[in-house]
Amino acid sequence: MFKKQLLILSSVMFLFIVTLSSCKSKYEKLKASNDNAKKYQEAVKFYNKKDYSKALGLFDDLVTRYRGRAEAEDLFYYYAYTNYKLKDYTSARFHFKTFADTYPSSPRAEECRFIAAYCFYLDSPIYSLDQENTTKAIESLQLFINLYPKSDRVTEASKLIQNLRDKLEQKSYANAKLYLTIGDYQSAVIAFNNTLRDYPDTKYAEELEFLTIRAQYEYAKVSMDRKQQERFDQTISYADQFIEKYPTSKFLRDATDYKKDSQQGIEHAKRVLAEAAVNPKAAEKIAKKDTTNTGQPPSIKDRDNQKIPY
Repeated sequence: MFKKQLLILSSVMFLFIVTLSSCKSKYEKLKASNDNAKKYQEAVKFYNKKDYSKALGLFDDLVTRYRGRAEAEDLFYYYAYTNYKLKDYTSARFHFKTFADTYPSSPRAEECRFIAAYCFYLDSPIYSLDQENTTKAIESLQLFINLYPKSDRVTEASKLIQNLRDKLEQKSYANAKLYLTIGDYQSAVIAFNNTLRDYPDTKYAEELEFLTIRAQYEYAKVSMDRKQQERFDQTISYADQFIEKYPTSKFLRDATDYKKDSQQGIEHAKRVLAEAAVNPKAAEKIAKKDTTNTGQPPSIKDRDNQKIPY
């Protein structure tokens, strides 16, 4: 009895394997054939059945053969969407853009131009990574809006652009805070100001303006004696602006403390310089200190006016 069941099971498995081999053989034969019409017909069937891998295999063979023919427009449209369905957004955006450029008068041109830009959007990585695709997505979506200002997709394109800008804003914010974390205070001040300039409506504005005070204070504190007064003065200026702008801020007390500490720092710097003016040993001590203290990490000396790239 057991042997009989085993024999039946083996037969079923054999038939299953033969059937699979036959199907594969049929597909491979079709792919290798020169019957373009049949190949196109089957590729569309595979696409409609959501068997995108097989559809792509056939479309790949057909795109060059159909170039310049009347059926080419439909074929290229299917081809672009097949790549899209397989989540190959790099290839998809290229083919969608090519379609829009090749058939600008087609009713599908607007759709393809939008999807090409949307593929850049889908390829935009998390904020902590390189944002080249994010920038390209913004440019592509803005181009779509410029080309089709009356399109029903303009509202969606505008929302996508805002999402991308929020991501760039978050990256700028995180990069600026990183400078403060690693003790590169001068670069932190520059980066905070750059973020506030580039994103004037940022939700991080209050925190960024406070952190600018903190970074400027730390920068002044570790600076050479002859530079401390002007740098503490700048801290006080930032603090005054903050106190006036955010009178109920949770950072108000700390901002006030940094202002007071900066005033004390100025008085201390004045005393040190005054003593150096009449005491050669004190002057020598300051000079020696100046040669080893730049107020910033050695890798970024003499960059007082540098704009920090993102």
